[in-house]
Amino acid sequence: QVQLVESGGGLVQAGGSLRLSCASSGRALSSYTMAWFRQAPGKEREFVGAIKWGVGDTYYANSVKGRFTISRDDAKNTVSLQMNSLKPEDTAVYYCAAALQRGLSIVSPQSYDYWGQGTQVTVSS
Repeated sequence: QVQLVESGGGLVQAGGSLRLSCASSGRALSSYTMAWFRQAPGKEREFVGAIKWGVGDTYYANSVKGRFTISRDDAKNTVSLQMNSLKPEDTAVYYCAAALQRGLSIVSPQSYDYWGQGTQVTVSS
């Protein structure tokens, strides 16, 4: 069993930065493909980015590429999402997710086995 806890959300002005963290007290997160999704009111959950198990190749949605960076700290068993140059359209609840099974689509929420409770990110214009 994996329990994921996100932290670091908040209110920031457009152009600012936030860093989200996802921590787990269970199995090593390096065993999982870890991803960040977000969901704005009235919209479907959207893939933001992922870091694959093992070596840690990273993947990003086009909407955040060049602005967001995913990293993993194996010693602390955490995954982080550094968000720079934030825009009002980045406003959403951000979720950390873990997928144990390999070979599935990393952009599909259905591929992920465990989810955090979410953290609110609000970007004001």
